Amino acid sequence: MAQNNLTASFEESIRALLAGKKYAALREVLRVMNAADIAALFDNLECQGAAVLFRLLPKELAAETFVDMDGELQEQLIRGFSDMELKAVVDELYVDDAVDLIEEMPANVVQRILRQADPETRREINRILQYPPDSAGSIMTTEYIILRTGMTAAQAIDHIRQTGTDSETIYTAYVTGPDRKLLGSVSLRALLLAKPQELVETLMQDHVISAVTGEDKEAVTVLMDKYDLYALPVVDEESRLVGIVTIDDAVDVLREEATEDIEKMAAITPGEKPYLKTSVLQIFKARIPWLLLMMISATFTGMIITSFESALAAQVALTAFIPMLMDTGGNSGSQASVTVIRGLSLGEIGFSDYLRVLWKEARVSVLCAVALAAVGFAKMLLIDRVSVTIAAVVCITLALTVVCAKCVGCSLPMLAKRIGFDPAVMASPFITTIVDAFSLVIYFTVATALLHL
Repeated sequence: MAQNNLTASFEESIRALLAGKKYAALREVLRVMNAADIAALFDNLECQGAAVLFRLLPKELAAETFVDMDGELQEQLIRGFSDMELKAVVDELYVDDAVDLIEEMPANVVQRILRQADPETRREINRILQYPPDSAGSIMTTEYIILRTGMTAAQAIDHIRQTGTDSETIYTAYVTGPDRKLLGSVSLRALLLAKPQELVETLMQDHVISAVTGEDKEAVTVLMDKYDLYALPVVDEESRLVGIVTIDDAVDVLREEATEDIEKMAAITPGEKPYLKTSVLQIFKARIPWLLLMMISATFTGMIITSFESALAAQVALTAFIPMLMDTGGNSGSQASVTVIRGLSLGEIGFSDYLRVLWKEARVSVLCAVALAAVGFAKMLLIDRVSVTIAAVVCITLALTVVCAKCVGCSLPMLAKRIGFDPAVMASPFITTIVDAFSLVIYFTVATALLHL
């Protein structure tokens, strides 16, 4: 709460300085701020005020802030920029940031951005835009340090000084041959600690973890996480170095994928805008198709109940336990599905592990089933005061439902992955609907057998 009050107070101070046209004071305040904090500040300002504030920023800080801004504010500022101002921003952007910007802008704004980019930058942007949107090539940058095997450590450091300004990272340099094939990598630390005349080829690591341009971008983030990399080289089909993926882009991919998976698991069509900037109509469109689909699929449970009307009429007490059985089954299936989906997304398990996963979940489900059935049986006898036979029917159904739900919950995501669907789609809503139907069939089958209905 104190932090929120401090932030609100700071924003009011900025607004007051802006309203009083205290531009010199504003410039001094902004100069020492972090780009991400300035971008957050801009989100709460009117477009006109944001434009004035942006023009007060130093050139490099302005570009960093611009990258962190919301897409709508970026578009508004671009429309208000003169060609000279736009060129100044574009010239300071790294290629991958420029590509991200272009992908979010309407066609007329994109044309204007490209017109202000220098020919070399324009070529690099167009090259990256040709890669599939979910590939490693689409998130890489072409601004990195290249060294040659014949260089000494001293020559390599001089080369980094000369070219590092335009590179997104200087902490790792990549060694290539005359044909640009990736031969190895060397850290800045190794170069600094080496003797000046020591050759780069003796300092470099020959075995370099790399990705291919067409590789899925989520797989790239898994590689970077697994090997604790700050940058990952990207090569083409002929092993020629064409770019690198940096840690900031990997974090963006992880955040996007996590958000998308959460939305799919909640049966919502993934969106790109923040919640508060998404219109009511857009939210409605994202949710209603799934709700309609699940509503229609839920009619199967109604049909099952209707087909056993006579059994329910004969034993009315059975009706009271239907919600408990369906909820427990749905929750059990969701636990298994979420665990498996996480394992699939992290690369911990694959379809080849299906039998091992199924066997493990089957054993877990038996333990859960026994515990739930035991507690449920005691509760029904002592609190609900039902007959031993009714309690037995409910608890046997409960146990079988839990086993069935966990097996279904672990199987569906893996099968979805196998046939090329996103496993997150097979999460709580779908599994709950399927398990509801199974639980009712099991319930009435057990009741008919034990109660002779």
